[in-house]
Amino acid sequence: MTALGFLYPGHFAEDDYPRIEQLLGSDIRVDLVHTELDEDAHRVDALRRMGAAERLAEGVQQLRLAGAEAVVWASTSGGFVYGWEGAQDQVRTLARTAGLPASSTSFAFVHAVRELQARRVAVGATYPADVAALFADFLRAGGVEVAGVHDSGVMTAAEAAEWGEAEVFALARVADRPDAEAVLLPDNALRTAAYVAALEKELGKPVLTANQVSVWEGLRLADRRVNAPELGTLFTREPLVQV
Repeated sequence: MTALGFLYPGHFAEDDYPRIEQLLGSDIRVDLVHTELDEDAHRVDALRRMGAAERLAEGVQQLRLAGAEAVVWASTSGGFVYGWEGAQDQVRTLARTAGLPASSTSFAFVHAVRELQARRVAVGATYPADVAALFADFLRAGGVEVAGVHDSGVMTAAEAAEWGEAEVFALARVADRPDAEAVLLPDNALRTAAYVAALEKELGKPVLTANQVSVWEGLRLADRRVNAPELGTLFTREPLVQV
């Protein structure tokens, strides 16, 4: 049994994680600890507070007691708003605090794009334009070419969590670009685990979503390889990239 630990801010689309655990169909346990959220807002200042080291440290002990072998900060925007170097510091601090390998969803996206050997991606973001632009900047800092960014102006995670299948598919369609080799849908408040395979079939290319890549990143940190086609192309490639 491999136990993966995730720090998830608030209560929005956390039901993606037991769904992913089930779809993995393996001896993988996904443990989720909810971190405190003093303000639900897709604003840079609020997102930086959400990802503060002391906020993340509060949930680490619970994951360690659960036997987690790796920990992932499961918030895309709570990482990239710090910029590339700041997000690296965030993850290093988390690793020291936990005494475990650690990463975040922001880095998971970059590592997953590399795993797919995609050179150019399109981004479909729920976020307002300024926050979506910061995600694109983060990807570029990681060596990923961004063909286009579609922002949706959603100001809270609660609103994103209300989106269903129709809204997720519409976002992916409008974000896609002919020259993009993959489509990225950041926002861990967006439920996507049930739709990844169907999204890829419709778009004809890999689709990476926040909770999907978060779990993949946890597996990568734990040096586990799991084939789960229902979770998309990312989960059908072996061996996993080691960065």
